[in-house]
Amino acid sequence: MDILKKIEMYRHEEEKLKWEGTFGEYLEIVKEKPWVAQSAHSRVYNMIKDAGVEEVKGQKRYQFFSNQLFGLEEALERLVEEYFHPAAKRLDVRKRILLLMGPVSGGKSTLVTMLKRGLEQYSHADRGAVYAIKGCPMHEDPLHLIPHHLRKDFHDEYGIRIEGNLSPLNSMRLEQEYGGRIEDVLIERIIFSEDRRVGIGTFSPSDPKSQDIADLTGSIDFSTIAEYGSESDPRAYRFDGELNKANRGMMEFQEMLKCDEKFLWHLLSLTQEGNFKAGRFALISADELIVAHTNETEYRSFISNKKNEALHSRIIVMPIPYNLKVSEEEKIYDKMIRESDVSNVHIAPHTLRVAAMFTILTRMKDPKKGDIDLVKKMRLYDGESVEGYNRADVEELKKEHADEGMSGIDPRYVINRISSTIIRKNITSINALDVLRSLKEGLDQHPSITPELKERYLNFISLARKEYDDIAKKEVQKAFVYSYEESAKTLMENYLDNVEAYCNKAKLRDPLTGEEISPDEKLMRSIEEQIGISENAKKAFREEILIRISAYARKGKRFDYNSHDRLREAIQKKLFADLKDVVKITTSSKTPDEQQLKKVNEVVARLIDEHGYNSTSANELLRYVGSLLNR
Repeated sequence: MDILKKIEMYRHEEEKLKWEGTFGEYLEIVKEKPWVAQSAHSRVYNMIKDAGVEEVKGQKRYQFFSNQLFGLEEALERLVEEYFHPAAKRLDVRKRILLLMGPVSGGKSTLVTMLKRGLEQYSHADRGAVYAIKGCPMHEDPLHLIPHHLRKDFHDEYGIRIEGNLSPLNSMRLEQEYGGRIEDVLIERIIFSEDRRVGIGTFSPSDPKSQDIADLTGSIDFSTIAEYGSESDPRAYRFDGELNKANRGMMEFQEMLKCDEKFLWHLLSLTQEGNFKAGRFALISADELIVAHTNETEYRSFISNKKNEALHSRIIVMPIPYNLKVSEEEKIYDKMIRESDVSNVHIAPHTLRVAAMFTILTRMKDPKKGDIDLVKKMRLYDGESVEGYNRADVEELKKEHADEGMSGIDPRYVINRISSTIIRKNITSINALDVLRSLKEGLDQHPSITPELKERYLNFISLARKEYDDIAKKEVQKAFVYSYEESAKTLMENYLDNVEAYCNKAKLRDPLTGEEISPDEKLMRSIEEQIGISENAKKAFREEILIRISAYARKGKRFDYNSHDRLREAIQKKLFADLKDVVKITTSSKTPDEQQLKKVNEVVARLIDEHGYNSTSANELLRYVGSLLNR
């Protein structure tokens, strides 16, 4: 569709949303759709909830944050269930500033931006519709027009509580423009927009000597004082501060803890009482969510100052740590690359995963138990199964260090190094080794990395490299074994025949001589050892295989090469071990013969067609694995 057509359609949709009517007509809408009178906190909570919630392994996942924030499920669940949900129910937490605390590039700003953009979109929807007194610079809640002595009656009839007082400007307008007839006051539907300063504001402190409190609360319009005769006339006041404009929605307070005290004291009254002081007026009511974000160092410095105790008691701190799951970290890099100008560069499979492994290792704390290392811990956190450990062990590991994930390498550093690799290499393909090399070189240029920390990080690069070596060998193994798939199936059938005879204490019949022979223990062990099945565990493993075969037979299904993951892995490894010499020759020979060349081309084609490589990265992988096998 032509872009101009889309613009025209968007304009028509915006026109359809416009509504204007009297307060009396607005009350009919409230009766039919009581949610239009919800508080700012309730609107944010419903916006998140309406986007969808699913439960995975007992943990809530909010669709609102999907595709933008990765690996923060626990932090987001805590944020929604411990802050937004009770705040929506008008509990006391809504009288607190929400402070997101976490390391740099951990997702705090992204989270706030998502809430802002989300509110803009939600105000277009029926469930997120917002109505305000027409012409009010603060988009005031129309229900403030109802006098205090009638609010109990209103609650009895409509089931809605009214909080807050009518602003000085609207009090004057009610008398002068409408002659005190509340039912005639014009109401309009508003659409939140940060750009147009409707319902969403952002306050960023600057030099305390030059910044004026008017940036927050508005200011006197001196050009109109002669006309209106007094500084206390609300018409002579500009209600254009961030607190005014963010009314009914949310305000982001950037660098709040670095701000001058005089700005912070205004927040005390706003958070606790729902109003703030501006000019020569009575307190002005405001209903808005205030979100700030900071890092741990600034926060510790802030709470150590006794002068900040009053404000500190009105803050709810939500830790937003780094992600600690490799697969989620991979998604972060993938998203950042897709949003950049290097999205056309081919990144070989597992490149981002290996970079993510290094990053996650830097963020983890050493386990207190001596029987588990960081690599196993990393795998467990990512949901992988590690022999001898279960979900209860994962929960125990997470409780060992309350501050885990609050330090380590940030995603921006990794993306900077990946970008550097792409620019420096000046070709259309990069692999895991290129990125690990770049990460290593970048440690010298990182200003906050001490020599001790650098040594620790170099060790993590080595661990990530070892993990990549295993991954690379498995990739080539799969590609080579596929060419010998019939051999793999034959080997498995042979193994299963022997396992069945072993478990049933029976004999096998030799296909050539016809004589009865005992199960081939050497063959079975040569396969089982590939996946670390010990001598003591072999009987249990074989019985498990037999039970699986019986279960398949009972359901009328055939047990095949793909029916048991660990057995398939063992068969592949065994076959690959037998093929190692072939791999060595075909990948290291400078002048391979015709048969070898055919085999290499088959493997390269397999890597390209089914594993996501291009011809450059596939050939680099083969050469690298060949060098590993020749060591």
